Amino acid sequence: MAVNGGNGDCVDALANGAQATGPVPKTILVVGLGMVGIGRFLGVLIGPITEAHLAYNRVALTEYFQHRSVEKLYLNQVEWYAQQDPERFVFHTGEQVTSLDTTAHSVVTSKGRVINYDYCVLATGSESTLPPYVPPERASATKGVFVYRNIADLDSILHYSEQDHVKGGRAVVVGGGLLGLEAAKAVFDLDTIGKVAIVNRQAYPLSRQLDDEGGEIVLRRIEAMGVDVLTKISIKDLVTSPEGVLTGLVLSNDEQLDAQMVIYAIGITPRDDLARKAGLECRAKGGVSVDDYLRTSAPDVYAIGECASWRDHTFGLIGPGVEMADILTFNLTQVATDVGGFKPRQMMPSQNTSASSAAKAVEVKTARAQRHGAHSDGPIECLTYRDPFSFVYKKYIFTADGKYLLGGMMVGDTSDYVKLVSLVKKKKAIDVPPSQFIVGSGNKGEEDGADLDDDAQVCSCHNVTKGDLAACVKSGVDTLERLKSKTKAGTGCGGCMPLVTNIFKSEMKKAGHAVSNNLCTHFAMTRQELFTIIKLRKLKTFPEVMQSAGVRPDSVGCELCKPAVASILSSLYNELVVAPSHLSNQDTNDRQRIDLFGAQKQDLPDIWEELVTAGFESGHAYGKALRTVKSCVGSTWCRYGIGDSVGMAIHLEERYKGIRSPHKIKGGVSGCTRECAEAQSKDFGLIATDKGWNIFLAGNGGTNPRHATLFAKDVPPSKVVRVLDRFLMYYIRTADRLMRTARWVEQFEGGIERLKKILLDDELGICDELEKEMDTLVGTYHDEWSVVVKDPTRRRQFRQFTNTDERRPQIEPIQERGQQRPADWPKQFPPAKFHASAITTPKSEWKWRKLAAVQDLEISDATSSAAVKYGDTQLAIFYVPRKGFFAVQQMCPHKRAFVLDHGIVGDDINGNLYVSCPLHKRNFRLTDGACLNDMEYSIISFDIKQEGDDLLVLLPESEELDAVIGTSKWMVKQATAEVVSRGGGQNIEIATLSGEDTTASGCSGTEGSCNGNSTLDW
Repeated sequence: MAVNGGNGDCVDALANGAQATGPVPKTILVVGLGMVGIGRFLGVLIGPITEAHLAYNRVALTEYFQHRSVEKLYLNQVEWYAQQDPERFVFHTGEQVTSLDTTAHSVVTSKGRVINYDYCVLATGSESTLPPYVPPERASATKGVFVYRNIADLDSILHYSEQDHVKGGRAVVVGGGLLGLEAAKAVFDLDTIGKVAIVNRQAYPLSRQLDDEGGEIVLRRIEAMGVDVLTKISIKDLVTSPEGVLTGLVLSNDEQLDAQMVIYAIGITPRDDLARKAGLECRAKGGVSVDDYLRTSAPDVYAIGECASWRDHTFGLIGPGVEMADILTFNLTQVATDVGGFKPRQMMPSQNTSASSAAKAVEVKTARAQRHGAHSDGPIECLTYRDPFSFVYKKYIFTADGKYLLGGMMVGDTSDYVKLVSLVKKKKAIDVPPSQFIVGSGNKGEEDGADLDDDAQVCSCHNVTKGDLAACVKSGVDTLERLKSKTKAGTGCGGCMPLVTNIFKSEMKKAGHAVSNNLCTHFAMTRQELFTIIKLRKLKTFPEVMQSAGVRPDSVGCELCKPAVASILSSLYNELVVAPSHLSNQDTNDRQRIDLFGAQKQDLPDIWEELVTAGFESGHAYGKALRTVKSCVGSTWCRYGIGDSVGMAIHLEERYKGIRSPHKIKGGVSGCTRECAEAQSKDFGLIATDKGWNIFLAGNGGTNPRHATLFAKDVPPSKVVRVLDRFLMYYIRTADRLMRTARWVEQFEGGIERLKKILLDDELGICDELEKEMDTLVGTYHDEWSVVVKDPTRRRQFRQFTNTDERRPQIEPIQERGQQRPADWPKQFPPAKFHASAITTPKSEWKWRKLAAVQDLEISDATSSAAVKYGDTQLAIFYVPRKGFFAVQQMCPHKRAFVLDHGIVGDDINGNLYVSCPLHKRNFRLTDGACLNDMEYSIISFDIKQEGDDLLVLLPESEELDAVIGTSKWMVKQATAEVVSRGGGQNIEIATLSGEDTTASGCSGTEGSCNGNSTLDW
């Protein structure tokens, strides 16, 4: 049983204690549901004491400012509750525990409910501390005073920041600890807040986690972001208007600081009022006293988490609380069992001295594991690394003999944190020199997860751990695509794919399996080998490449090899990408986009016609090509400038514009060593010296940042371009598909030193050839949009539907800040399978209906596609050479996106034709609509035939088809997104007051669920 100790929910759970105390089940009452209360007690789920929400991830509280959805922070979704065994788990909501009778072993709730227990666990948490000059009654009466503790606090801050007298004003955060920095970053990101200041009575932020040197690095990083930090000072009073509105703060030096909002993050106070009222022993400074077994002064009553005081210590971090919950659940269930007894677990001194923390919200990370164990009393030695330019600080503590790591702290670069904590906790002797922890082994390479524990999360979108990936490989999964299909890793945002790929390769090697580097099942070779074949044989279209180098000459290809071949062809010949021979090789990641938010695809030719007329050129901002070359103002406008960075950047951008490559390329040019253009974080970067330019290569940001490497010093301006020509052309030749220059250099045999010999010393004698190839490629540039707007055939490719000029919104438009934008897209929709059986009229009564002409699909040796409209339904029609025509629904059920006509058509090793959704690569078979790589989805396919120049599709009446896959029924709506984000998923219909049919889902005209899948009726 779990009962909320305050204003939230109340839960009963019958915990089977037969193993511990005999055959009679025991009732465990858990008071409070936070991250600790929920963590280890089966069926114990209640809202926090002062909240009505279910248990959520308080560590990620700041993320709420971005998505504003508490459901996204839930530790368990709503469905979890209904899935629990009602014989063991019963919960009540909207109640609080008002009294605890330890003699009668019972509690009374605010609704008068009396609940008996065998064991009671207090997990009531803590509340924010306020200074003496702001008692609770003054805080509630003063407008503009907040704490930063829970969702309600954040909602209040957000609402108040929108008021007119607050907009553009200053928010002051009192407290420079972890929570204070989180709060500062949160309000700093609010558009309505003009200035942010932190008031910290210590000399540096994070004074409890760091020493002075580390704190100084953090201070400088925060100030560099534009946040004011007032140190060695405190607040002694508030300044308010007669109406009780905060206008300023009085500092300890009697100066006044203007402020429209103040947020206190100065600590927490254990919530022990229920325990004190019941007569339990509590500490004077707060906290329910517990012994090493977490027992309170009352029999059968325990306390865990932030409300517990163990050896006069309370804990404000999640780690110790989870450890307490683990100990208590073990002792309640495993000490006496049918197979013998076991020694009870107890709190050890290590629980008091091990801590870790992260101030990620201000782009500063810290980690600390203090010394303990057998070596805690002996002499120690420290190794320190300090880089004030990159805001990095490391300090590691070792035994005097250097054999054991006792602890340490890290700021900025915490990449070794997992390994550090593991060594400290396991008290394991280190097998490398201590200096290697600071300077590294010299073999960074790509992260393969070797240092990660099996429970380390790799894919956050689908909560996939390293152990999950390893288990799949051990069970027989031998391809990356099967691994993705099995675990869903990499099918969300895709940011984890580099690590997923490397873990997969590592686990395959451990299992004794060969890892294929082939491009895909259609080409038994690497991208580099295929590049060489295409170049030598002068192949210019995908069908030519398949016939010349493919495993099966008549294959259609797939979503892996088609974009790769398209990139190679563009890197060699740079022909028009929207030409019929190349268009079908691209998906939405390779086509051009325009950064005019709200522009419809069908409007782009008209928009670009105006831009071209005005003198604009089309770039390749979202292609695997040059993005931009950033520069500072250089010697032209800056007194420190040595080189003309603006002129050089323009020259490089003009030279490399339109060049396609294995992945995106970014450049930077700084006119002096102050590095305002951040050239050392780019694929190629130049920094001016008094003798020329220093060239830096292979840097990048993203999820795995890499500092660029100095490649050549003091290069004369006349030679800079040729060095970059060689580098980029060699990268285009030899890198694998979707490989950034940073990863390419890391995996290149011999690394950067070998590249110097090849590209600077011409060891292979290919520099001349590389320069000539780049000259040829540069000469192929053409303004693609200029070609499109002048060609009526190309312009037609941008119509929404080929059979009508009518337009149909794909997502509900909503108003925000006086502008129109698409409705929010839920992170995850319930699975959905569509079948023709959901349509009321049997297929035998359907009729052939003309929807398109053959010429609409531009028949050639390449696949082509088009979207058509039938009633309120959208269909996608495909032409596959030598295979004929195919028709399916336009909507991909995974994200409710009407995009399948833009998907790449491919075939698998068995010859099954499919279309790959351009968003998240769900592959739907064209013949029957089955999803080949995710069994939770399917679409409806339709018979299609050609009669002369017409294409006819076998369809029911439009009203019947609309009831199943109509656009109005399935388009993403704001109300739908809110329902799904809250965990809703079944039998929910969204309707407007006007009576317009805005059903979010479900299949009208059929009984029960859509095609027998109840998860669809949400």
